[in-house]
Amino acid sequence: MLNSIQRVNGSEESLIYVHDPMCSWCWAFRPQLDRLLESLPDNIHAVRLLGGLAPDSNEPMPETMRQHLQQVWRTIMRTVPGTKFNFDFWQDCIPRRSTFPACRAVIAARNQGIEWDEKMTRAIQQAYYLEARNPSEEQTLTEIAKTIGLDDMRFSQDLGSRQTQGTLIDEITLSRNLGISGFPSLMLKQGSQLSRIPVDYSNHLPMLEAVKSTLSIN
Repeated sequence: MLNSIQRVNGSEESLIYVHDPMCSWCWAFRPQLDRLLESLPDNIHAVRLLGGLAPDSNEPMPETMRQHLQQVWRTIMRTVPGTKFNFDFWQDCIPRRSTFPACRAVIAARNQGIEWDEKMTRAIQQAYYLEARNPSEEQTLTEIAKTIGLDDMRFSQDLGSRQTQGTLIDEITLSRNLGISGFPSLMLKQGSQLSRIPVDYSNHLPMLEAVKSTLSIN
């Protein structure tokens, strides 16, 4: 099974989705992303790449950052109607500005089959944004893995392995080399040609047309 980096560096035509499972804008983008991926031409393969939003930290999130992120959530709710957040998270949990554990969890899940990449990402998002659980905690991530049907023993081993951390750093490095610094981001790859596809949070059709028009031009 090819990993994400091998698929990005391969010869097949690909739509590269760069994200972080704890990125609130990625959560808002999920409905249109699903529609876009379902509508892609058959010759375009979707590749999911982790960009890594915030490195490991055991420090509680500063109050200013807590207030800022809650305001981001409110902005998203106004900007992308239908996006829901459970603000109990800010009272029930001890937030940390640390998304790398959740990123490693996606890689650990992916090790059990490529289909688990999207499933684990979605389960983390739902736990975080709807159930007010903290995906910065490894215990939470292991509970999520078990709930969705992963081999939790293998998952726990992979979650803390050096190989998983190395894969994450490699994917972050690759996303930076692609010129991506914000999430979510979309890139269309045709051979060595890379084209940015503008993200649309309300309608997948402009993104689909951008993909098709770029294919026809190149």
